[in-house]
Amino acid sequence: MPKQSLPPIAGYEAEILALVQQANPAVLTHSNRKPEQFQSAFACALHMHQPTIPAGANGELISHLQYMLEHSEEGDNHNAEPFAHCYKRLADIIPQLIEEGCNPRIMLDYSGNLLWGVEQMGRVDILEALKRLACDPTLQPHVEWLGTFWSHAVAPSTPIPDLKLQILAWQHQFAAMFGRQALQRVKGFSPPEMHLPNHPDTLYELVKALRDCGYRWLLVQENSVENFDGSCLRHAQKYGPNQLVARNSRGETVSIVALIKTQGSDTKLVGQMQPYHEALGLGRQSLAGKSIPSLVSQIADGENGGVMMNEFPAAFIQAHRTIASQVDPVSTVALNGTEYLELLEAAGVEASDYPKIQAIQQHKLWHNTDSPINPESIEAAISDLKETDHSFSMDGASWTNNLSWIKGYENVLEPINSLSAKFHQRFDPLVTKHPAITHTPHYQEALLYLLLLETSCFRYWGQGTWTDYANEIHRRGEAMIEAANQALR
Repeated sequence: MPKQSLPPIAGYEAEILALVQQANPAVLTHSNRKPEQFQSAFACALHMHQPTIPAGANGELISHLQYMLEHSEEGDNHNAEPFAHCYKRLADIIPQLIEEGCNPRIMLDYSGNLLWGVEQMGRVDILEALKRLACDPTLQPHVEWLGTFWSHAVAPSTPIPDLKLQILAWQHQFAAMFGRQALQRVKGFSPPEMHLPNHPDTLYELVKALRDCGYRWLLVQENSVENFDGSCLRHAQKYGPNQLVARNSRGETVSIVALIKTQGSDTKLVGQMQPYHEALGLGRQSLAGKSIPSLVSQIADGENGGVMMNEFPAAFIQAHRTIASQVDPVSTVALNGTEYLELLEAAGVEASDYPKIQAIQQHKLWHNTDSPINPESIEAAISDLKETDHSFSMDGASWTNNLSWIKGYENVLEPINSLSAKFHQRFDPLVTKHPAITHTPHYQEALLYLLLLETSCFRYWGQGTWTDYANEIHRRGEAMIEAANQALR
């Protein structure tokens, strides 16, 4: 098995959890916006990801971006360098706009795989650009980083015990690269593929893990949530904050603020600055008796497709120049997610005032569950609904419902569940007794392969090369756990 350095994904759990739980205004002290001065706003996020694959020399783990560069003759791999440019170009665009007198905003979501891969490749140009975007005080009012799962796992089909591991691994990676103060500013979470679990226990544990790890809000796709009566979100709800409530099979509840990503997956939405143009047609709305600006929230791949590679920079620059050229009062502005929520809070709007929503299909579930609420009654209701209602599913929902992350992928999902069970059987008792075990290579190597196996790409691209990658990662993960078993006896 190839020897290589490990990414910083574990070892400082207690320190990180203590850090991110410290109360601090992440944005408002730097914001130059006042909510009473505009009618509407738009918040754009860019998602960046490259998976880690066992395709280097002698089977080393490498970034898929590196593979693209080394195999430019295959498929669309000629786009490797344009992709690399996309990962760093905001470090030029944002300062340029500020120098011109504009007031730009952007949210950034980079997977842990990608951040590690950039380091592995020694791409100092990208690393320096990202460090500027994460650490430069002059850019902090304009750039917000969003947390995510380290290896771009999709939450509904990730084993529940691994949800927090994925979240913490990303926080380790981000803090190692950009410092703990930068991590402390990360308050929003971007779920890979906008995939939100709707099984009560999975959603509950996800939201609980997010809250435990210091996150204040997450971005959700509009068709992945519903009102408590099962209805779709009202028009105004899509353009303001909501309170996502998660209730598990034991009747326990936990909640987190949700900003709504409208419409489906289409890079043209951000690439051609549709959120800005949509926000122009929106006005203020009433929430808890107070007038608040409406917010259009959108996310798109930051590098994928011709529109994002070629059209986005000009459209982004033009939108902000247009806003800057307007005479006061400016009716529509750019905001970031945490900034919007903190502005509302400063205006006296509390999170408890937000409309309460739940994951899609949960109204049906709760309506058909017999009392008392317990795991047995929940599973009975799920089983009955699956038999009687062909539209019912507990697979969650994402940016598109024409793609399943479960059906036809038993040859990946079964190894994920098996490796996860073996990992936790081996290490959980040790971590409980000796938390420092997470510093050890045995733990970190096994954790790395577990996280990697859960990468969505090994299912998104169908059977073949990508599922073969998953099988090899599973084989190595089992070998790592067996080696740990032998060493730790």
